[in-house]
Amino acid sequence: MKASDLFVKALEAEGVKCIFGVPGEENLDMVESMRTSSIRLVVTRHEQAAGFMAATWGRLTGEAGVALSTLGPGATNLVTAAAYAQLGAMPMLMITGQKPIRLHKQGMFQLVDVVDMMHPLTKSTRQIVSGQTIPARIREAFRQAEEERPGAVHLELPEDVARDDVDDPILLPTEYARRPMADEAALVQAAEAIVHARHPILMIGAGANRQRSARALRDFIDKLAIPFFTTQMGKGVIDEDHPLWLGNAALSDGDFVHRAIDTADTIINVGHDVVEKPPFFMRKGVRTVIHINFSSAEVDTVYFPQIEVVGDIAHTVERLTAALEPQAHWDFAFFDTVREAFHRQLAEHADDDRFPMHPVRIVDDVRTVMPDDGILCLDNGMYKIWFARYYRARQSNTILLDNALASMGAGLPSAMAAKMVHPERRVMAICGDGGFMMNAQELETAVRLKLDLVILLLRDDGYGMIRWKQADMGFDEFGMAFGNPDFVAFAEAHGAHGHRPQTAGEFMPTLERAFDEGGVHLVELAIDYSVNHAVLDKEIRELSARLKPA
Repeated sequence: MKASDLFVKALEAEGVKCIFGVPGEENLDMVESMRTSSIRLVVTRHEQAAGFMAATWGRLTGEAGVALSTLGPGATNLVTAAAYAQLGAMPMLMITGQKPIRLHKQGMFQLVDVVDMMHPLTKSTRQIVSGQTIPARIREAFRQAEEERPGAVHLELPEDVARDDVDDPILLPTEYARRPMADEAALVQAAEAIVHARHPILMIGAGANRQRSARALRDFIDKLAIPFFTTQMGKGVIDEDHPLWLGNAALSDGDFVHRAIDTADTIINVGHDVVEKPPFFMRKGVRTVIHINFSSAEVDTVYFPQIEVVGDIAHTVERLTAALEPQAHWDFAFFDTVREAFHRQLAEHADDDRFPMHPVRIVDDVRTVMPDDGILCLDNGMYKIWFARYYRARQSNTILLDNALASMGAGLPSAMAAKMVHPERRVMAICGDGGFMMNAQELETAVRLKLDLVILLLRDDGYGMIRWKQADMGFDEFGMAFGNPDFVAFAEAHGAHGHRPQTAGEFMPTLERAFDEGGVHLVELAIDYSVNHAVLDKEIRELSARLKPA
């Protein structure tokens, strides 16, 4: 058979259901092989969006999403998505075309060393030089992409190799593979540190966002009653309506949750690594940090844990739960004070009627509209901090935000992939006007795919987060403003529905109608970011600073 046919059959054996991408001259053999296969080709308007969709597919399923591009500019357009998946630990395979490697007649036209380019952005990158190696190369690519810590991998299929005549057997995925268990001595050391602590606290990061790990952590918290907080990418691992939830480390410092962290003498750090911005800085001799993760800690000047328990997270937490009992000397009184003050502060501004709308009112209205299993996909902007801090996630992977690469432009493609993975759930993309316009062309793709999707577009006519940072650094505002199209007309020109609420009271009913009607709906909403400094800086810092340990 033709090598491209074998390639597609190997993808089918891995369980690939769809591939996101853009066709080009050098991948036409692959496209033709897909035409007669069970795999759906989802044609996007830009390769970057295809990569974001593939990464989100991997994030939600645990199975590598697949993105396809041609050589040269098609491959370079995947670079941001590769970094997005690699830093965010999302399993993804990128397949790029290339000119014939044995003989071609176009000189250096469009030639870029894509394999070399992908080295710092992936777990593995290889050019396929023989059709006979395809089954092994694909099996190894999926193994590496999906193995903890997940990430991006890349395969380059040259045009002439794709046309080779081959007859090699498919290598099937391993039926059962269990991650290594943690060392018993390390578990004993961790358990002893927790027992002897006076103010232990549990920190949950992105690596714990797995079903078994979430169940194990719920059992751990329910048995031991140790308070917990999450990083941005750990939101929802445990229901944030849980009475022991202390909040989310959405701000870098100075928030209520940081008062609790500063008081803790032992931090049980589950599933976090320094790729995501650290919510605390370690200082020698101040506290004990227990690192529980699939891999050992990447040591940084702000993170050098004294105890490492390396192995399957769920199994580690299960063994710790069995080995530990609540201790009479554990003192959570100050944590309780922090929690009560934080929850009081969360409720402020939730019924604010101003227009443009207060960010807290927006978050509260969205939380009301979204069911517990509804999925929010956030682009990157000031609103990400508001949602990370104020939106209570009830289930894992129901608020997808990127606090690793923190790339703009991912919100809409991510929501499209989420809706494809979970067509029965409500899915909302939340984008700023800056981030939305970076991949706004995918509105056509969403309409063509007949997705039921709501896009909340928060408009402030500028790069709001950078404007906030610029002011915080004492600089005059400069270079932050831009113009915008008529977003309602823009949506309707693409075959979507456009809405523009004029009062705070119109916002929530508009969202409800959009979900009820189905199809693609864009809701343009003016947001009042003038409160960023008052609420995220001055007000929260002053309120939390009043809290003092007993």
